[in-house]
Amino acid sequence: MKRRRFLAASASLPFAGAAMANRSVPEWQPKLEEIRGLYDLPALGGAIVTSAGLRSVSVVGVRKKGDETTATVDDLWHLGSNTKAMTSTLAAIAVETGRIGWETTLGEVYAKGRSVKSSPLAGATLAHFLSHWSGLPANAPWSEVARKGGDLRSQREAVLEMALKLEDLPKPGENHLYSNWGYAVAGHLLERVLDLPWEEMMRRAVFSRLGIERAGFGGVGTPGKVDQPWPHGKDGRPMPENGPSVDNRPLLGPAGTVHMSFGDWAKFVAEHLAGRKGRGKLLKTSTYERLHTAAQEGNPYAFGWLDLERGWGGRVLNHNGSNTMNYSVAWLAPEKDFALLACTNQGSEDCRKALDDVVGMLIGEV
Repeated sequence: MKRRRFLAASASLPFAGAAMANRSVPEWQPKLEEIRGLYDLPALGGAIVTSAGLRSVSVVGVRKKGDETTATVDDLWHLGSNTKAMTSTLAAIAVETGRIGWETTLGEVYAKGRSVKSSPLAGATLAHFLSHWSGLPANAPWSEVARKGGDLRSQREAVLEMALKLEDLPKPGENHLYSNWGYAVAGHLLERVLDLPWEEMMRRAVFSRLGIERAGFGGVGTPGKVDQPWPHGKDGRPMPENGPSVDNRPLLGPAGTVHMSFGDWAKFVAEHLAGRKGRGKLLKTSTYERLHTAAQEGNPYAFGWLDLERGWGGRVLNHNGSNTMNYSVAWLAPEKDFALLACTNQGSEDCRKALDDVVGMLIGEV
């Protein structure tokens, strides 16, 4: 790949689907570069989105520390737990088409399973799993399951079987525990009722229908080549390797393995903004409202989003994601019809602060 001397790429798109020739540098790009330098990040990107689509985007920095290859606005970014909003959207599509209900329990889906009947999880609903009220711990023994092999559906079934054997689980709905395990189980419930792998369902029911063309699963880039943002660890150093396998185990997919370009992520986010205005392509307005509303009083977690109040946006939605080698964050203000996105290809605690700074800066640019 031809290397460039400059360290920034940007675009300003006045409306959704704007031609590539319309790209121009947002006025806020120097501020983005300032934040990147302050936190010594390899690359840093930010975007402003409305219900019409991507309004402006800029990426500054390099794909890999020690390499001069510039990060670009077309690069792919690992979104981590921002995948959860996508899995919840997929589940909502299944609910609207009558294939499953929000209150459908694990016991109903696996009515003939003896191990299911003896577990408190038998009473856990699809809504419980997607809002982290199932009672499951944060993580399953992902590597242990993956080492045994099998396709991803069978691996997700294996983590379900492990969940059913857990002792002293709280009754579903009693304790809120943020759980990647719960999302893996939710993904497998959808696999069970729709008879397709979660990845294929995401491509068909969500990505394809929104015109998302370059989404994928796992780490990004060609192994050994600096053709996408290279992952960097908590110490800020490039990871020894890159590529699809440099990520959490694939079976964790429904909880956090999606990667996308800013442009494609903006299509998903714009759909959620448009959906609240009755212009959604995927779901009814009432369904979007449910996805965006805290599942239980006293805790802000909705379905792949935190349901919060902020002076700058009214009732807003938020989520972040990290696989410890990348970091992303999304803030949506449906009442104001805008959203703010930020990503970096590093996984340190400072990255969270840097992305907060990017969002704070972008609020002033809306």
